[in-house]
Amino acid sequence: MRAPFASDPAASRGRLHAEAESRWRSAFQRDRDRVIHSSAFRRLKHKTQVFVEHEGDYYRTRLTHSIEVAQVARTLANVLGLDAELAEAVALAHDLGHPPFGHTGEEALERLMAPHGGFDHNAQALRIVTRLERHYAGFDGLNLTWETLEGIAKHNGPVEGPLPWAVAEYVAGHDLELATHAGPEAQVAAIADDVAYNHHDLHDGLRSGLFSAGDLMALPVVGPAFAAVDARWPGLDPMRRRHEALRLVFGVMVEDVIAVARARLGEAQPANAQAVRELGAPIIGFSEGLFAELKVIRSFLFHRLYRAPSVMEMRARVTVVVEELFAFFLDDPRRLPADWQGDVAAAGGDATRLARLVSDYVSGMTDRFAIQEHVRLLGGVPAR
Repeated sequence: MRAPFASDPAASRGRLHAEAESRWRSAFQRDRDRVIHSSAFRRLKHKTQVFVEHEGDYYRTRLTHSIEVAQVARTLANVLGLDAELAEAVALAHDLGHPPFGHTGEEALERLMAPHGGFDHNAQALRIVTRLERHYAGFDGLNLTWETLEGIAKHNGPVEGPLPWAVAEYVAGHDLELATHAGPEAQVAAIADDVAYNHHDLHDGLRSGLFSAGDLMALPVVGPAFAAVDARWPGLDPMRRRHEALRLVFGVMVEDVIAVARARLGEAQPANAQAVRELGAPIIGFSEGLFAELKVIRSFLFHRLYRAPSVMEMRARVTVVVEELFAFFLDDPRRLPADWQGDVAAAGGDATRLARLVSDYVSGMTDRFAIQEHVRLLGGVPAR
């Protein structure tokens, strides 16, 4: 049953460019489907989550991560009576702006773009779906509904202070009401992101051998989950033991979010989705107790996974790839592919416009393409 505070596709604020409605799909279903069919979404299959794409076939990529986020978002939305298609659309789109090599690539582009307005993957995702996807005859981008664009721009909360340039450029002509919280479905997508990576980073870390199940026994939530599995299935083989324990961790997070959301919604009694935006605080989140426990887990992952020596060595290698590719194309943007040359000509001699164009191109690369182009164009050593 649809809750009164759910976003209603029939009452959407619409698209920047008017289009006839679909006979068979709601406005939010079309948004989700357009994201799935976009070039940027396909490229996520070869972009880093934690481990660079070529380091192993079993680790999560940005694509598999986004699919897992969408699954959690869909579940939460259905339980809470929200619009599952809108939650999925935001979840599937939330990482479209990540450059090659994930946060490592983003940090490199942040430094390189500092003189030209910086780089932010959330802002880049908005730029991709409103401008850089160029497949439709009538408009640039995907022409998503206002609600989906709002969710992409501010699923992590109000966007305050100096705006990322890509966001500022867009909202100058299409107000996304950045000062408020997002609608409930976007908030669901944001918490689903947390649930997904807290779960799968533990799984990938174990698979990599950077830590063992024994190392996790002292952690809150995780240790009790392993103990519960051991009590129910003594002597279970390690792979099944790991899977069952992390399933329990996953369940603890989802159940906590549902309980907190129901309590907050019951207290606030928002009349509609706009009322959720205007509450002044998120309606979807973890309880204080679980949030504190997850901070302990994240600290463990930071030191044992994200900053492990082997991971840091690879980060250093791929940082060079991004830096040198960026410098190569910025030195002469005519080296960009032929279908980018119209934009190069339009930029003229404007250094900032050219830098942003190069940033668009480099950030759109997959891990493997960036490594291959670095070898081809600059004689680099494969980052392996």
